[in-house]
Amino acid sequence: MRVLLVTDWNSNAGGAESYIMTLRDSLRAAGDEVRLLACGAELDHDLRPHEKIRGSDRASAQAFLQIVNPFAVTRVRTVAREFRPDVAFVSHFAYHLSPAALSGLRNVPTVVGVMDYKCICPLGTKLLPDNALCAVRAGVVCRRNGCVSTPHWLRDRPRYAMIRSALSRVDRVVSPSRWIQNELETAGVHAEHVPLGVRPAGSRFRRTPATKPLFVYCGRLSREKGVPLLIRAFARTLYTVPDAQLRIVGDGPERLDLEDLVDALDIGDSVDFAGKVSHENVDAELANAWAVVAPSLWAEPFGLIALEAKVRGVPVIASAVGGFAELVEDKVSGLLFPNGDERALTDCLRAIAARTSFPNQLLPPEVVERAAEAGSPARHAARIRSIFTELITHKQVELGAT
Repeated sequence: MRVLLVTDWNSNAGGAESYIMTLRDSLRAAGDEVRLLACGAELDHDLRPHEKIRGSDRASAQAFLQIVNPFAVTRVRTVAREFRPDVAFVSHFAYHLSPAALSGLRNVPTVVGVMDYKCICPLGTKLLPDNALCAVRAGVVCRRNGCVSTPHWLRDRPRYAMIRSALSRVDRVVSPSRWIQNELETAGVHAEHVPLGVRPAGSRFRRTPATKPLFVYCGRLSREKGVPLLIRAFARTLYTVPDAQLRIVGDGPERLDLEDLVDALDIGDSVDFAGKVSHENVDAELANAWAVVAPSLWAEPFGLIALEAKVRGVPVIASAVGGFAELVEDKVSGLLFPNGDERALTDCLRAIAARTSFPNQLLPPEVVERAAEAGSPARHAARIRSIFTELITHKQVELGAT
């Protein structure tokens, strides 16, 4: 079948971008003809020119482009007309593409994958100003709670009306976790839970834990990810485990503040900022880790890094509310702690460093095997393709009836 993939592309690419590339490759491996369109301010250099739609990270530009991005609308419409896809899969559209871009797919059976909260939360994080989890439906409460300014809230009225309209018109909405599925249902969006696939370890990957305790964070350096919490907890850990090391892989708007925090705590000799690495080089970052740490403040929508780590035999320390709880079995494939709890995170780090948890820094083979099976890209692609086939068949029946 001919499949058109359409997605936003974050400037600090992470799990969502890794997922769409894995899905593209899996569909092609299944014999499908696949085209990709990605829209963002800074697009991956591996994307081909015809796959790119420029967006903007500037707030002044986004005030208009997030309502109607005319460049995305035109490009999606043109590609749909020329490529004539049997089906389209849209993974993210609220940051750069705009809901208006879906109008270019009006005659194409369309599945939308909702990978985060942006369709139902103006901040995209469902985090309150005090970093508590938001438990109410978006609306005037967003302004009352101080999450957004009055101009921002007013600007979002037509935008979210268009988002609701767009989601009501597409043929299917899928979510990567039951947590996000429930959040969408609460916001009035019916969704189907389809767990994501994850790229397998490369043929050269060898699990070789470092001789000294090494913790690895891998992801965007943004508020909701909780990296300051991790740095403070790691500083506490050094009191009892002075030879421990922390490696922070990724980039984002908090990078300079995080470096300043490391300096203020005087732990620079124990913390390394690796910066942004390619998806292919993530294996090298995980190979030596005693544990991957995912200290998210928000309720992580899915947490692809946890599944990547498990498939590679690496224990995961993660926050307990959100998608991580569906991926990490406490004391089986990692350790869970309450979101935002610095002392509890410190206890988890110390348990790994002292070898009281996962003493050989390895996950049991049966745990790795289960993770690899559950996260098989081919298995995920087969589920997505079954949805595609169902929609295509339904359309053919409708056309035959007319």
